[in-house]
Order: sequence, then C-alpha cells, then structure tokens
Amino acid sequence: MTIIMRFVDVHGFLWERFFFQIVHVHDTIAATLKKKICVVLIRYNLEIHNMQGQGYDGASNMSGSFNGLQALFLKDCPYAYYVHCFAHRLQLALVAATENEISIWLFFLNMTTIVNLVTSAAKRNADIQSAQVNEIAHSVVAGERETGRGANQIDTLHRAGTTRWISHFESICDLIDKYNATINVLKNIVTDGSSTSMRGEAGGSLKVMKSFDFIFILHLMHKIMGITDLLCRALQQKYLDIINEMDLVSTTKALLLTLRNDGFDILLSYVKSFCTRLDIDIPDMSAHYKHSSRSCRQRDTITFKHHFHYDIFNIPIDFQLEELNSRFGDKIVELLMLSSALDPKDNFNWFNIDKICTLVEKYYPKDFTE
Repeated sequence: MTIIMRFVDVHGFLWERFFFQIVHVHDTIAATLKKKICVVLIRYNLEIHNMQGQGYDGASNMSGSFNGLQALFLKDCPYAYYVHCFAHRLQLALVAATENEISIWLFFLNMTTIVNLVTSAAKRNADIQSAQVNEIAHSVVAGERETGRGANQIDTLHRAGTTRWISHFESICDLIDKYNATINVLKNIVTDGSSTSMRGEAGGSLKVMKSFDFIFILHLMHKIMGITDLLCRALQQKYLDIINEMDLVSTTKALLLTLRNDGFDILLSYVKSFCTRLDIDIPDMSAHYKHSSRSCRQRDTITFKHHFHYDIFNIPIDFQLEELNSRFGDKIVELLMLSSALDPKDNFNWFNIDKICTLVEKYYPKDFTE
C-alpha cells in the first residue's frame, strides 16, 4: 500500500510527498489498512484528528460509504472529507460500472474479439483499409459523406486498452465508422482463414456483428461514452479551475439523465434505420420477449421494446449516474465549490467572504472560534 501525503507547512506552503511510505499488508480489509496507516502517521508524530482530507482509488474496500476505509477514518476525524481521485481513472471506473450489466459485458468481450481478429495481421489491416477506400468512394458519390481537408481518413480499428482511458470510446467510434469494412474483412477470414478455429471465430463474430442486439448496444455505448468522454478529457486539463470542473460534472449528470428520460425512442429509431440500410433483421418490438431468467408470468408480458428499454438502455445509464454520484456527491461538490473562494489564482479573483463563512460554519465549525 502506497501512502501519499499532502500537507501545508508552518509557512503556509502546500507540499506533497509522493512515496511518503510504502507498507506491506497481509490482507486488504479496511480495518487492517486503517491500522497500518495510523501506525505510519503516529511514527511521524502526525495526529489522526488533524486529518482534513482523504482520497483513494475505486476499490470498494476503500471507498465504501459504510464500512470502507474512508468511512472508518470519518468516525475518528469528521473533517477528513473524502474526495475521489479525478483524472483518468474516472472513465475506467465508468466502463467497469457499465459492464456490471451482463449484456454490456458480453458486448465489450465480443468487440475485443472482433478488433483482435481484424487487426492481428498486416494483411487484414491492409484489407480493412482497402475496404474503407471503396466504401468512402461509394458514400461520396451517393452524397452520404462530406469531403474536405482532413475528412475521410483511412485507418484501422483501435483496441480498447485497460490503462488508456480514452481508448474504449475510440474503439467504439472506429467500429461504427468502419462497420461495413469490418464485415467485409470478417467475410474474407471465413472464406480464406488459415485455420478452422480462425474461420469459426470469424464466423461467430460476423453473426454477432449482424445482430440487432450488438448494433443497439454499440450505438448506446457511443451515446453514453460520448457524454462522459467530454468530462474525462476536461479533468485531464490541469489548468481547469474547480468551479468549471464541478459545472462539467453537473452538466454530465444532467445530460445522462436527459438521455435516460428522452433518448430511448430516438436511439431505437436510429438503430432501426441503420439495420434497414444494411439489411439486418429487426425484431418485432411488440412481440413477447422470453428469457430464461424471468418468471413464467413475466415472460408472458415483457415485450422486446420493454427489454431493450429497461433491461439494456436504462441499466448502464443508471450505473453511470450511480458511479458519478458516488465520486461527486452533493456534499463534496459543495465543499469544492466553497473552497474555490480561497483559490489564489488571478490575485484571489474568486475570493468571496460569504462562501468562506459558509465553508467554516458547515464543514469546519470546531476549527474556528466565533
């Protein structure tokens, strides 16, 4: 366990010691982690009750609201407010939250297989680029694509990396833009693949890509991650001030909520149009949807439209909102907004005595006299 210390010295300067201490722990339950941290702090004569903040990664044993490490410290020092680490881990957490729904998890698994198949050999990369040239030329003649400097670049599919937070959104965008080209490459592998297993894998991937479920989730994730990607990019900018950051968080939550409330019919209509154009079967949305996990009574009443709306569309958005609310709860957002009144940039341009008084009265009442 790595402990990083940020503190203000007696002269008022802010310091950060990155590897303040590295501690070996035999188990990672919250109580053990807290004990180890306290031992280190006491060794340096640092009083636990003087803690003014704490932050961890997304692990549940640390960030849990009731039994997590942050909750245990809050019992001893109520002013050690928990502020989640921002930056690039946010989108990785959002991807992980989305994958809590089994159909979304299967989608990402299939997408990884498809991208690996298409990009694993130089010949296939050449094939997909050649297919793009033909598709772009056809689209331009048909008036479906705009032309101009920098438009319609030829490229291959990008893989979604676990440590590159932007790569998941890039991979989805690529697959949508190069959908037809990818289909053509998979068909070539089915016909000319070097082994039976490769031809079989390509055939399975081809069947998945031409299913309504895959196309629906592909465009759904494009919508969701398009919204959260803006926030994740913005939080990478070190010059962004707290007020703008918190405004972006609020805007992202509002956009996701709007998508949840009003976006299903729009998305469904677009996906149907996409499938019609590519001659892909569209299920009858009013027909009964039967699933083995549902009770007999539910299987008689649930329609395909209900399934796609409530089982697939709503759930990943709810997970996204839950994750954002966990990381940027109302209390922490208010704390950071009030703290912006002490920002020294531009000769304390954001200084506001009312915000400072509210900060003291609401968050640090025992630290100041009347």
